[in-house]
Amino acid sequence: MLRNNLLINVSENRLCTAVGIKLITETEAVSLAKAAGYDTVFIDLEHSVLSERDASRLCSAALSARITPFVRVPYQCGQGYVQRILDEEAREAVAYTKFPPKGRRSLTAALPHFHFQRVAAKHVIEQLNDVGSTVFLLIETRVSLDNIDALAALEGVDVLLVGANDLSLELGILGEWESPIFQSALAKIAVAAQRAGKIFGICGLYTRPDIYRVAVRELGARYVLGHVDLGLLAMSMRNNVELLRNIDTGAGSSMDE
Repeated sequence: MLRNNLLINVSENRLCTAVGIKLITETEAVSLAKAAGYDTVFIDLEHSVLSERDASRLCSAALSARITPFVRVPYQCGQGYVQRILDEEAREAVAYTKFPPKGRRSLTAALPHFHFQRVAAKHVIEQLNDVGSTVFLLIETRVSLDNIDALAALEGVDVLLVGANDLSLELGILGEWESPIFQSALAKIAVAAQRAGKIFGICGLYTRPDIYRVAVRELGARYVLGHVDLGLLAMSMRNNVELLRNIDTGAGSSMDE
């Protein structure tokens, strides 16, 4: 039986946490995420040089570790690419991601979702359509914001995920998270998601837990990308260097005395 931690958490009204992967290609990154307690990994192929092969290996490792993988594919990448990776843009995304009758994705055999065992085609289609093919729409343009109700209403779309940085850039208020314009946009997306019965999520505000808190507690967000591997490594390295310099400063003061 397939496991989708996002759908499970949402059904239990619990927040689903995610860490982004855009730098580390080794599957140990998935094991580290699982050990840290994340529910999902968000593999970014648009803002990185990760390959299809990298995504495949990371997803297989995640499925084995029971930490649900999602993949962001490059914008307007085409049907063939989406079928090999999975997840992205509106009506066509749903069609490329779902099997008939919900879409037009082609069927293949020996999938890692089922540990490469022989499984009846009907069971594969039912399981992957219902649990194993979550469709995210990244809301990060003025056009998507203006058409948010129509996007939210699309059958087969599961998550409206706010890309905070790109959206604020499009709205002419880059990084102005307290701006009424940005706050209004968040609320508009949240309301559209709730009205259509879709999951509201947010990413990009890795140093602003206060905004995340508002999104979760007041606007009903149930999917939050906490940080990405590159940012976490950089932050840990800076903290470690600061610790070492403090040790050196302390030692110098002691010697001077």
